[in-house]
Amino acid sequence: MAEATGAQIIARSLRDLGVTAIFGIVGIPVVEIAEEAINLGIRFVAFRNEQACSYAASVYGYMTGRPGVCLVVGGPGVLHAMAGIGNASANNFPLLVLAGSAETTVVTKGAFQEMDAVSLLTPHTKFAVRTSSLDFIPGAIKNAYRTCWYGRAGPTFVDLPADIIQGKSAPGFRLPAPENILIPSPPKASGDPALIFKAVQLLRSARAPLLIIGKGAAYARAEASINRLVEQTQIPFLPTPMGKGVVSDSHPLNVSSARSTALKHADVVLVLGARLNWILHFGEPPKWSPSAKIIQVDICAEEIGRNASSAELGILGDIERVADQLATSLANWRYDPSGTESGFATQLAESAKKNEAKALKAALTPTPPNAPLTYQRAYHIIKSTLNTLSPLEDGNIVYVSEGANTMDISRSIFPLHHPRQRLDAGTYATMGVGMGYIVAAHEAYNAGVANAGSTPKKIVALEGDSAFGFSAMEIETLARYRIPALIYVINNSGIYHGDTTTEDAWKGLQSQTLANDTKSADGKKGLRSTSLLYETRYEMMSTMCGGKGYFVRTEEELEKATREGFHSDTVTLVNVVVEPGIGKSIGFAWQNAKEAKPRL
Repeated sequence: MAEATGAQIIARSLRDLGVTAIFGIVGIPVVEIAEEAINLGIRFVAFRNEQACSYAASVYGYMTGRPGVCLVVGGPGVLHAMAGIGNASANNFPLLVLAGSAETTVVTKGAFQEMDAVSLLTPHTKFAVRTSSLDFIPGAIKNAYRTCWYGRAGPTFVDLPADIIQGKSAPGFRLPAPENILIPSPPKASGDPALIFKAVQLLRSARAPLLIIGKGAAYARAEASINRLVEQTQIPFLPTPMGKGVVSDSHPLNVSSARSTALKHADVVLVLGARLNWILHFGEPPKWSPSAKIIQVDICAEEIGRNASSAELGILGDIERVADQLATSLANWRYDPSGTESGFATQLAESAKKNEAKALKAALTPTPPNAPLTYQRAYHIIKSTLNTLSPLEDGNIVYVSEGANTMDISRSIFPLHHPRQRLDAGTYATMGVGMGYIVAAHEAYNAGVANAGSTPKKIVALEGDSAFGFSAMEIETLARYRIPALIYVINNSGIYHGDTTTEDAWKGLQSQTLANDTKSADGKKGLRSTSLLYETRYEMMSTMCGGKGYFVRTEEELEKATREGFHSDTVTLVNVVVEPGIGKSIGFAWQNAKEAKPRL
């Protein structure tokens, strides 16, 4: 090839690895990389903050099954992108981060945005390297791309000094041919046959078996194998929040409505692609039965038996392969609850009936005149309206959800029939991921869809007002790329809850705070640490960028906004005012502790 710059070599290396999208924010010196990537036909999605673009790149890897790529400047750009790096590490998303840095000749002199990013990120990534020459670039990027993808996925990092980016190749320099640099999908390992046999024996002996499906199963594209296993064995299953849809939520064996009962009484639990962390109460009492025998299936050996000291069996292998092995070995066996004396099926049915009746009552209770919407009623209207616009079984809606009440309540209300179509705060419980996740979902599911003749998916986001604030300016990014997302900001004027039911009362609290007059015995003077501005008009952020915005208080307004927003060809933000929840306890549903919860 003719003389090439470092930026051209970097962009071509990414293209030859099959990269089709990059998420980032440019500046000196990485803007040259982005421009060369665009010239090669790679889609560069420019954000307003590195946190959002790093979140987007991380979850893009989860949805596509190939690494997401993030490009940022050095120094503060890397520090901001560490949010996405931490998110990718905690969730095991494949993420490649590229960042500029100071010239190699001025390191330690106080150069522009100088920072030893490799030393900083080495403990938090699977691989971190600083390129030292143009010849080193293709191999460094290839190794970083491969490492973040192979084994248990996670983040990797390549530091790109300015003089390397702007340097020019020596005469005769050749990039490796594309066919020699393309990386095949990670190899898939089957489980040890002896351990498969032991797992089969445990399941056959179970009086109250349970299958837990994690987001690792969704990432592994194991839905066909797991559906076969469920249908064949008739074992009840419980999906984790992002494991929903691997088997349809409408399946009669789904025990999500009886989650606590299922965990407390199951005697043999097969865990597919889920870690026994806080989301699953560490696999320990009191949430789990102390005598439960746990069969863990994971791609990572270090994860097996990490928390559940009583884990009976660990199988190292690819979820899809192991599920197939188990289904084959259990071909002539089916769980028959009537043949046991455990009463497990009855316990599950009674618990589900009770919980579903309670949820249905909350959803179907009409909003009284002049009263604010409840979360449950608002979600019921949104769900029922969307169902008339896009049938559930078609799988043409991808849900993004974040925020304490917003995410927790919506999780059980919006069912999924397909995997990888619900994105939330995940293992790291990260607030601020929503807007980046919207962009990533659009890129993963809709880029090139029109040309392929497929039906595009509608990205529907349920954002708490506090969570939305972390990355609200990305509304401009959505408008710039004409991403027709339908965003609901569930507005209770606070973190967890609001302070008042009227603006005048809120202004009274504000005046007390401004006057530093907040001393009180009951904590009812002044704005609290959880306070937000009263009924902020978030929808105006969408309209100011050329999108649509709706401010709604009533059921009729919410239904109308949902219908119009669903059909909109640009971003739509529906600002939904809900009950403030004054005086409600601040709790955490997954905590095992029984201490009194604080009231604010």
